[in-house]
Amino acid sequence: MVQAVPRNAVVAKEMVAKNFDFGEEYILENDRALLRPLELSDRDAFLPYSVSEPEIWTFNSAGANGVENLDKYVVNAIRQRQDEREYPFTVIDKNDQSVAGSTRFYAILLENKTIEIGYTWYAKRYQRTGLNKHCKFLLLKFAFEDLGMERVAFAVNSKNEASLNAVKSIGGVLEGTLRNCHTDASGNRIDVARLSILKSEWHDVVKDSLLQRLSEK
Repeated sequence: MVQAVPRNAVVAKEMVAKNFDFGEEYILENDRALLRPLELSDRDAFLPYSVSEPEIWTFNSAGANGVENLDKYVVNAIRQRQDEREYPFTVIDKNDQSVAGSTRFYAILLENKTIEIGYTWYAKRYQRTGLNKHCKFLLLKFAFEDLGMERVAFAVNSKNEASLNAVKSIGGVLEGTLRNCHTDASGNRIDVARLSILKSEWHDVVKDSLLQRLSEK
C-alpha cells in the first residue's frame, strides 16, 4: 500500500528557483495533453502499465515495473516534490482522457537558471503518437517563458536510441556523453548522453518549429 510522506524536509536555498513554488498545483495543457501534479491515487492508473508493460522502464534505473517497484516509484516521486527537489507530473492524453504516463522537472538550479526534464515514460499505446512532443512543448514553454530559465537539459541512456532521437527531434543539442556514470534497470553501468536547449534557441527556432509540427498532427 502506498502511503503519503510527511512534508517536513528542508532543501538548500540554492536548489530552488525563486519563481518556482513546489506547493503550487501547476497545470500545463493544450488541445492534446494535460500535465498535472502526480498524486498518490495515480498509482492505480499506473498499475496496468507496471504489470503488463515492464519493458517501458528498461533504460531507467528507478522504474515502476512490477507492483513493488511501482509503490516505491510513486512514494519517491511525491517525496521528491515534498523535499523541493523535483516536480513530477502525471500525463493525461486528452484524446481519450486517460492517464498516459509521467514526466517531471528536476535539478532546478536558481543561480544558473537551469532545469532538467526527465523521468519520462508513456504506455505503449501512446508512444509515437505525437503526445510526447505536446508534453515537451508545454514543459519547455513553462520553463523558458514562466520560470525564466536560460537552459533546459536532458540526460538519456546512450543505448536508448528512441529517447535520444526524440530529444533531438524537438531541438535538443547533444553536448557530449558521460562515460560509465550511472546504472540501468538491471544494475549495469551505462553511458549517459547530455543534451540541452538554450533560451535563445527556444525563441529563435525551437518554439516555432515545434508549433508547426504540432499543428500537423
